[in-house]
Amino acid sequence: MVQNSASEAVNSAPAAGVASPGDHDPQAGHPKSSMLALTLGSVGVVYGDIGTSPIYALRESLHHINGDAILASDVIGVISLLMWALFVIVTVKYVLFLMRADNKGEGGTLALMALAQNAMGRRAAPVFMLGILGASLFSGDAIITPAISVLSAVEGLKVVTPLFEPYVLVITIVILITLFTVQQYGTGKVANLFGPIMLVWFGTIAIMGVSHIGDSPDILYAFNPYYGLRFLFAHGMIGFIVLGSVFLAVTGAEALYADMGHFGRRPIQIAWIGLVLPALVLNYLGQGALVLKTPEAIENPFFLLAPQWATLPLVLLATLATVIASQATITGAFSLARQAIQLGLLPRLDIQHTSSTQEGQIYIPRVNRVMLVGVLLLVMMFKSSSALASAYGIAVTASLVVDTCLAYVVVTRLWHWPKWTIVLMLGTFLTIEMAFFSSNLVKILDGGWVPVLVGAAMVVIMWTWLRGTRLLESKVHRDSIPLLDLIHMLEKSKPTRVPGTAIFLTSDTAVAPAALMHNLKHNKVLHERVFVISVKTEDTPRVGIQNRCEIQKLSPDFTRITLHYGFMESPRVPAALASMRKGGLKFDIMTTSFFLGRRTIKASPNSGMPRWQDKLFITLSRQAANATDFFSIPSDRVVELGAQVTV
Repeated sequence: MVQNSASEAVNSAPAAGVASPGDHDPQAGHPKSSMLALTLGSVGVVYGDIGTSPIYALRESLHHINGDAILASDVIGVISLLMWALFVIVTVKYVLFLMRADNKGEGGTLALMALAQNAMGRRAAPVFMLGILGASLFSGDAIITPAISVLSAVEGLKVVTPLFEPYVLVITIVILITLFTVQQYGTGKVANLFGPIMLVWFGTIAIMGVSHIGDSPDILYAFNPYYGLRFLFAHGMIGFIVLGSVFLAVTGAEALYADMGHFGRRPIQIAWIGLVLPALVLNYLGQGALVLKTPEAIENPFFLLAPQWATLPLVLLATLATVIASQATITGAFSLARQAIQLGLLPRLDIQHTSSTQEGQIYIPRVNRVMLVGVLLLVMMFKSSSALASAYGIAVTASLVVDTCLAYVVVTRLWHWPKWTIVLMLGTFLTIEMAFFSSNLVKILDGGWVPVLVGAAMVVIMWTWLRGTRLLESKVHRDSIPLLDLIHMLEKSKPTRVPGTAIFLTSDTAVAPAALMHNLKHNKVLHERVFVISVKTEDTPRVGIQNRCEIQKLSPDFTRITLHYGFMESPRVPAALASMRKGGLKFDIMTTSFFLGRRTIKASPNSGMPRWQDKLFITLSRQAANATDFFSIPSDRVVELGAQVTV
C-alpha cells in the first residue's frame, strides 16, 4: 500500500515556480463569453453562503439589544458594522488581497499552507499545524452552514401563516436528507441552474432593499464607520456581543478564496464588486430602514421587506438559495477531504468521480454520511436558526485568523513586502478578526462548543493519522532490505522467472516493497519485468503531464518509477503508465499484475503513542479505501499479499 506522509507532501516539490502576486490567472486571454459564463457560475457556487446571510444576520444582531429601548442610532450603528465587515473582511482582505496569493491558480487554507511552506523553502511545523487547524475548523463550519441556512429559509413560512410553524422542522429535515442523498449523482447538471437562480436571488434582495430605503433615508448614515464604532463603544458588553452576530454577515468569505481554482480570480472579483456586494449592501440598508420606520419588524426584517403577496414566493426562492449555499459547503468538504488525503492527513477514502470531464466534481460517501448525520443532529438539537446562530461564527473567525497568519509568511518570505505595509494591512485584519473571534467566544456555552468540538476532533484525527503513519513507515523501513541490495542478491541467486510485468506499489522506493519480499518468500518467482512505483503528492494543486513521471532503470529487469500528483488530483496509476509508453516504457495492462500489500495493524506497548491513540490509528486504518479503487487499478489485475504489523 502507498501511504504518503505529510512531510513528503510538503517537501517533495521544488521551490521554483511558486506563485507571486497576480500570477496564474486561469482566465487570462479568455473571450468575453467565457468570462461571463465563469462570472455567472461563480455567483451560483461561490456566493451561496454569504449571499443568504441577510436572512438572519441583522435579525440576530438586533436581538441582543433591548427591544423596548432600541434607538435609531443603534439600528444605524449595527447596519454600519454589517456593511463595513463586508467592505474590510471580504472586499479588501479576500477579493483584493488574498486572491493574489494563489498556488498555481488554487486557493484555500491548505493551498495557502503549501504556498507558505514553499516560500520558506523548508518544512515548518508551525505553518503545517496552522494548515491542519484551518482544515479542521472548516469541518465545524461545514456541518453548521446547511443546518442554519435551510432552517432560516424554511422559517419564513411562519411569516406567511403561523399554521406552518409545527412543520418547519420536518420540512427542513426532508430538504436536508434529499440534498445529501442526491450527492451521489453528481452536481454538474444541477450546478448549471445555480448561477441563474442566484442571479435572481441577488436581484430580488437588491430590489427589496431599494424599495424600503425611502422609508427612512437616515439609514444612509451607516456608510460612515463612525456610527458603527460609536455603537460598539457606547454599548460596552452588549456591543461586544452584537459584534459576534454581525460576523454572520461575512460567513462564507473563505469560499471566495477556496473556489478560486474553479472559476479564476477575475470572474469572482467581477461578480462580487458588480453584483453581490451592491445587492447585500442595499438589502441591509432596506432592512435597517424598515426597522427604523416599523420597530416591530425586528422579529424578521428580511421576509417583512416583501409585500404580503410575495412572501411565499420569497420563502421558496430563499429555500432554493440556501440549498445552493449548502451544496457549495458540501462540495467544499469533499474537495478539502481529498486534499487532506493526498497530503497524508487522513486515510484513503473512496473517492468517486461524478463527471467524466471535470476533475473537481467528486463524491466521497463516508464524508457525505458523516455530514448528514451531523447536520440532522444539529437541527434536532437547536430547533431554530436563532439558536443555531450561537453555534455559528467561532470556527469561521478562527479560520480567518489562520489565513491571516499564513498570509504573513507569504508576504514576508515570498513577496518581500516592507514591514510598515505588513503591519498596517495584516495588523488591521488581525485586529478586526481577533475582535470578531473574541466576541464569538461568548457564545461557547450557548452552542459555540459544537464547531470547537468538531474542529478539535478533526485535529486529533489528523494528528493521529500523521503520527501513526510516520511511526509505521519508520518501523517498516527499519525492517526492510534496500532495493539495490535485493537486486544484487537476486543476480547471484536467480529465482524462477515468469513472463509479464509485476508492479509493486510502495511509499519508499529505496527499500524493497513488502509485497515483493512476500512474493519471493512464498511463491519463489519473479516476473521478467518488475516496476517499483511510488506515488508522491506535491505541494502544488496539480502537476503537469510533463512532470508526472520519473523513471530510473536499476537493472535490465528492475525499474523504479515515481509518479507525481498535485494535492487536488486523484492518482490514476494505469493511466500514468499508459502515457509513459510514448517514452519507451513497455507496459501492457493485460500482461501486468499489480501486487499490493495489505497490512493488518496491531497495537504495541512500545509504539511511541498513547494506548488510546494506537487504537484510534488502527480504527482509522480500517476505514481506508482499498488501494485498488483509490489508484484506479483494474481489480482483475491485482494480487494482494497480507501481513501483520505492530505499530
